[in-house]
Amino acid sequence: MGGGGLAPGRPWAHTEEPGRPVVVGTLSSMATAAIGVADTCLAAREASLALATLDTATKDAALEAIASALEDRAPEILEANARDMQAGSDDGLSAALMDRLELDDARLKGIASDVRTIAALPDPVGETIEGHRLDNGLDVRRVRVPLGVVAVVYEARPNVTIDCSALCLKSGNAIVLRGSSMASHSNAVLAQVASAAVASVGVPAAAISLVSGGDRDELRQLATQDGLVDLIIPRGGEGLKAALKEHATVPVMYAAAGNCHVYVDETADLDDAIAIALNAKVQRPGVCNAAETLLVHSSVAAGFLPRALTELREAGVELRVDGRARAASGALADSLADASDEDWATEYHALILSVGVVDSVDEAVQHINRYGSGHSEAIVTGSTSAAQAFTGGVDAACVYVNASTRFTDGGVFGMGAEIGNSTQKLHARGPIGVRELTSYKFVVEGSGQIRE
Repeated sequence: MGGGGLAPGRPWAHTEEPGRPVVVGTLSSMATAAIGVADTCLAAREASLALATLDTATKDAALEAIASALEDRAPEILEANARDMQAGSDDGLSAALMDRLELDDARLKGIASDVRTIAALPDPVGETIEGHRLDNGLDVRRVRVPLGVVAVVYEARPNVTIDCSALCLKSGNAIVLRGSSMASHSNAVLAQVASAAVASVGVPAAAISLVSGGDRDELRQLATQDGLVDLIIPRGGEGLKAALKEHATVPVMYAAAGNCHVYVDETADLDDAIAIALNAKVQRPGVCNAAETLLVHSSVAAGFLPRALTELREAGVELRVDGRARAASGALADSLADASDEDWATEYHALILSVGVVDSVDEAVQHINRYGSGHSEAIVTGSTSAAQAFTGGVDAACVYVNASTRFTDGGVFGMGAEIGNSTQKLHARGPIGVRELTSYKFVVEGSGQIRE
């Protein structure tokens, strides 16, 4: 679906899977959908030129219009989401995916609140990052500017439709959204709500566009829109990542999966360690900042693991352990499954946890750097030197000392929301917020200087 201010209409569908209709728009959006990915991206490019010079007040008014429209049209949005939830249930989606997919009144209000938080952030566009005067009198400034057109490819979570649109709008970018079939009804309504809302205050409707998400060839087309799309950000699993690596000619910033760890050091407060491990695994197991592996120093394993594993099991967690963890787990030993090499490398998105014992912080760091995805890692320790060794040695976007990995989130970090968490080192790392959606240009001002 293209980014017009679309009037509500009767859903239409195509079939992505045998027997599975996928709604990708409304009758009023059919003409836009029919023009294809390239024309959708061209319209977004044209919108981005206007967005780049849009004043802050207009952008903020557009964001408020989105937030208000989410509240005003909540019944319509929740009805569409209910259809996706029913289809997901019929298709046997996992509990973690169903949790990602679900919207309710509280979550919808939270999304609207996040939009208003983004509106209240300082406008990054036009910000002078640094500046200096040359000996010849030229003033050189490095000034923040929008990227242009950002495409976001994502799975399951309909909230991403609004979060990403709001972040791109605030940072002066047009956005082309490509959601998955499992959230097709929700995404279609949410994109239409956002596009119509921004158009109501004079922002180009094509600033927010949605393509259907029902075709792999469509993904290939989107990933090869050189000159129209400036950046693609995928939020999804390894299959999506592999598909983009195979085809993309547009720059890609991976909002990657999270194989996250909690390491309990020999000096840890064990009560804190249990609380942190439980929170990191159990609080919301289907998200990318949930812990997948618990590592424990050998000197505290016998005192820590029987308690920690009992509480984790009571919370419904399936435990997979190495031999040393089994030996230190007391009465639970015979009931625990063995952890394999594949387990250490797996992001479960479920109530499953691998548990291992190590002999030092350095060994924990080596394990994490071998198996981790570079997302979020935590140490529980009472030692400053151990904390420094961990934070200095672990190669990850977010590293925690005595806190849960669950805090990795743009909203929690004061960024309003996030497009995802980048595990790359160029051009952004960690939560991708408004500043991470900008580049810069050099503005040089003189008084007639010429180069000799």
